[in-house]
Amino acid sequence: MRSKTYNVLDSIGNTPIVRLDNISKGLKAKIWAKLEFMNPGGSLKDRIALYMVEKAEREGKIKPGDTILENSSGNTAMGLAIVARQKGYKLKIVIRNTTSKEKIKMLQVLGVDVILVDANLPPEHPESYNNFAENLAKQHSDYYYIDQHNNLDNNESHYKTTGPEIWEQMEGKVDYVVAGVGTGGTLCGAGKYLKEKNPNVKLIGVDPMGSIFYNYFKERKLIQPYRYKVEGIGDEFLIKTAQLELLDDMYQVEDKTAFQWTKKLANEEGILSGGSSGANIWASVKLAKEIDREANIVTIICDSGYKYFSTIYNDEWLKENDLL
Repeated sequence: MRSKTYNVLDSIGNTPIVRLDNISKGLKAKIWAKLEFMNPGGSLKDRIALYMVEKAEREGKIKPGDTILENSSGNTAMGLAIVARQKGYKLKIVIRNTTSKEKIKMLQVLGVDVILVDANLPPEHPESYNNFAENLAKQHSDYYYIDQHNNLDNNESHYKTTGPEIWEQMEGKVDYVVAGVGTGGTLCGAGKYLKEKNPNVKLIGVDPMGSIFYNYFKERKLIQPYRYKVEGIGDEFLIKTAQLELLDDMYQVEDKTAFQWTKKLANEEGILSGGSSGANIWASVKLAKEIDREANIVTIICDSGYKYFSTIYNDEWLKENDLL
């Protein structure tokens, strides 16, 4: 049981790990899931939001009253919104117009200045998701641009929190860690810690079709990226936080498969999650079948399904996008 906390920020981290007995039925390996949706903002990104802001404070880069800027698919934005409310910062978030309505509404309720950009713009366009935020930061030197995709404090937060938590909760009995690569902070940060504890731990990345990471990891080739529907994983560019050299393998997942396994997780384990978690579960089962031996596979339930009732839990949306 948690001890008493003094504010909501004290409740970030120390999320539970559960064994997925129904999902892994018939498999020799055991699949364990770290329930990151139990952070106050409903996702693992609360960890990096708090860590990156507090480190910037210690280094004298920001102070209460300043404006923080970030581009986010919604979860880092939500984590930053909670931190900003608690610490007295203004917050501007650049977000794609395909992001779920629930995420956007939650940010607005928390007083965030939400800037919607066209998700269909090519990566090189000056008003695309990544470029818009970078250009806005250049135009406003008084904004503090978090830049989670290239800020290695992202990885460091998971190295110092998520990795040690997994090691302790699993009593050191970890064989594989499976996680989607968005910024890569979770898998690369926590994974680095776990590999230092036991070099035999294997790290398996998960990347959506349309993202560049899978092909670059496998063949060192950069493909022309295209849009996909699963939120929070994949990217259009190589980024500093995605330290792919730490990974042992990577799987590529289709949107439809990720969403099917998201619903399977809800139906079989009673865990309501987002699409990236479905991708992680699919990859964990795929891995368990491939190794066909006793092992402990740890994966991440990245965020809560309540953020996706208008999309992946909405049959009309699935039909419109040929995903049903």
